[in-house]
Amino acid sequence: MDESSDFPLGDGPSSGISVTLTAGTLHAIRERVGKRGVSAYLEKAAQRQIERDNLDELLAAFEEANGPADPRAVSDKRTKLTGSSTPEPGTAA
Repeated sequence: MDESSDFPLGDGPSSGISVTLTAGTLHAIRERVGKRGVSAYLEKAAQRQIERDNLDELLAAFEEANGPADPRAVSDKRTKLTGSSTPEPGTAA
């Protein structure tokens, strides 16, 4: 496979690699998706991580240009959007 080709995230031909995981992590993945679903699970996990990394970079660039977000303004917007001023577990501020 020509790895220099540019494909959007999640697109292009598949390519096999070797990945090392701890036994506990591999067991937890297999418990969720079975033995044959590990590659697809890791593909989706890698895509989500890349998306999160890209978002972190975007937020860092925004804060560098504009300064950090005002916590009170964030809380006010969260209340308007969700009806709650406290973040839900697992959500970004």
